[in-house]
Amino acid sequence: MSKRPAPSPAAFIPSLPRDADSYAGSFQLHTNVASRHLAHKRHVIVYLPPGHGTDPAVRYPVLYMHDGQNLFDGDTAYIRGHDWNMARTAERLMLEKKIEPLIIVGIWNTGVHRMDEYTPTRDPGVKQGGLLPMYGRFIVEELKPFVDATYCTDPARDRTGIGGSSLGGLAALLLGLHYSEYFGRIAALSPSLWWDHGVAFRLVRHLKRKPDVRIWLDMGTREMGGGIAQVRRMRDLLIEYGWLPDKDLFYREVRGGKHTEGDWGKRVGTVLRRLYPVKTARTRKPRQTAPAGS
Repeated sequence: MSKRPAPSPAAFIPSLPRDADSYAGSFQLHTNVASRHLAHKRHVIVYLPPGHGTDPAVRYPVLYMHDGQNLFDGDTAYIRGHDWNMARTAERLMLEKKIEPLIIVGIWNTGVHRMDEYTPTRDPGVKQGGLLPMYGRFIVEELKPFVDATYCTDPARDRTGIGGSSLGGLAALLLGLHYSEYFGRIAALSPSLWWDHGVAFRLVRHLKRKPDVRIWLDMGTREMGGGIAQVRRMRDLLIEYGWLPDKDLFYREVRGGKHTEGDWGKRVGTVLRRLYPVKTARTRKPRQTAPAGS
């Protein structure tokens, strides 16, 4: 496990992207969101696609993303200037009609408490962790109902996704599988499967059945430690449970990929195209009729 650099102080100061006015869509910022389940408040930023709210009957799929300050704006990113550029990529793909218009909910992490909240157990080596169950309850019991009541969402499970990278990728994978009645799509980029001696593998093996969830799972070839070996093992475990490669399991090894916000941003467009593809209308063949007089 490599040591991350110290965060930019701006990573915890809520603000809209400085170029927000240049988008066809829009952003909404919710500051200091409290929870009954967690001791610490957090900020939430929401990207709304072009046309959101124009016709209240139009409902949009939603993707909940961890580490929200890293997604849209280099000024608020953990390492200043290094963000995913996610809204720009998503909006371009929407306007090109390569993905469905969707709402992206960026849940900011809480700094020193991030490791606790994004992990399912206490890791004796790190001496932190174990609040993921409470963080999950915050999302499904408090944040999701608020988002569904505030914005034009389609709240159905198969229209709702959860995603993240590193520890956020671990959290997305485990929460998406545990709460499959809420989430039908998972984006797990470079998940930290090393946590607590691979506890994620034991938790996945506790599944009683394969849930109907589409999963993106990836790792860069230049990432820390044994990441590639671990993500291959998770891929094989998911296939053992019934996921089908390139049907509902999209697995990628990214040649030269590193453990950075910029690298995740480079491939987030591909992630969105696999999890939120534009629905193609099926044309019905004209019904054959018998010739007159037959």
